[in-house]
Amino acid sequence: MTRFAVTYRLRAGDAAEARARAEGIALEQTVEIPRDAVPPGYVEDVVLGRVEDVGPLAEGVWQAVVSYAPDSTGTEFTQVLNVVFGNSSIQAGLRVTGIDPGAALSPLLPGPRFGIQGIRALCARPAGALVVPVIKPMGLSPADLAALAADCTRGGADIIKEDHGLAGQPAAPFRPRVEAMAQAIARAREATGHRTLYFANLSGRAQEIEGNLRFLKDAGADGVLVMPGLFGFGLVHRIASDAGLNLPVMTHPSFLGPFVLAPDNGIDHGVLFGTIQRMAGSDISVFPNVGGRFGFTAGECRAIARACRDPAGPGRPILPSPGGGMSAERAPDMAAMYGPDAAFLLGGSLLRARGRVAAEVARMRAALDGSVPGAP
Repeated sequence: MTRFAVTYRLRAGDAAEARARAEGIALEQTVEIPRDAVPPGYVEDVVLGRVEDVGPLAEGVWQAVVSYAPDSTGTEFTQVLNVVFGNSSIQAGLRVTGIDPGAALSPLLPGPRFGIQGIRALCARPAGALVVPVIKPMGLSPADLAALAADCTRGGADIIKEDHGLAGQPAAPFRPRVEAMAQAIARAREATGHRTLYFANLSGRAQEIEGNLRFLKDAGADGVLVMPGLFGFGLVHRIASDAGLNLPVMTHPSFLGPFVLAPDNGIDHGVLFGTIQRMAGSDISVFPNVGGRFGFTAGECRAIARACRDPAGPGRPILPSPGGGMSAERAPDMAAMYGPDAAFLLGGSLLRARGRVAAEVARMRAALDGSVPGAP
């Protein structure tokens, strides 16, 4: 039987301890009982995780590869993640550094519905980096937010993303806001000929999510922003798998920080914001850019971008979407770092422009295209 594999980095004093920890992971992530209690036959031969390799990385640091049978996941994507790093995520000195779904999980993981090429087709941007203004802040009315979105459309934005903090607040409730935004963007598109896409931030109580998904689609949203750290990667997978919705998904990193910030625990940056996003079905993965206020390093950001676009990764390659501290002044350097297959968020620097929002979006476009005089 074909199996899928997960690579872990773990702390251990010697080879024997490293092997014991790896065997413990294989048990914990599948049968969750002592080794001598594992029933012989199918459970032991198929369901039980299997240690494939253990080797040293540095003093006190080891790498272990554990394989799992697709029978341990069934057909639920959330169970895939549970097998990858469920109970073991609670253990200290253990980090997921790689996931290889291989052919074992391909029937369960169709991946992104659109990917890079699909998003490019929707916004009519066949080449070059994408400009993605973020509509904020909370506290503005639907009319004010919609006016800002219209200005961004007139400036030539490729995608307009609602801020993840816009939910159901009294200043701009979800449904009136989505209607106002979609209508304003549609009018601006008609006037300018731009193919700007509108990604509405999905919010609502658990019992409201399905209705709100259908509402934003019917209201004219072109895509949906989801926070898997709050709503779960299972919801991302559900949306991406729905041919009736047929909506591209952008995922936001809110609440996911603790998974990556401790070097000896959690999940590697590229795995969480690249591989797992693709497995779930995200088309665009948002993450904190280097040089912003969140502290991701250039190496970590590059690892995310590689995992998003790796041709050998699960499903279609997707767009990395760095944000935080982005501006037209930084755009040439960022374009050099990430290349053309990226979606650059434009937030705080855009709002400083106030009455010059359309011009600032156009300036960002020009900077990414390398046509700003004096740009580095």
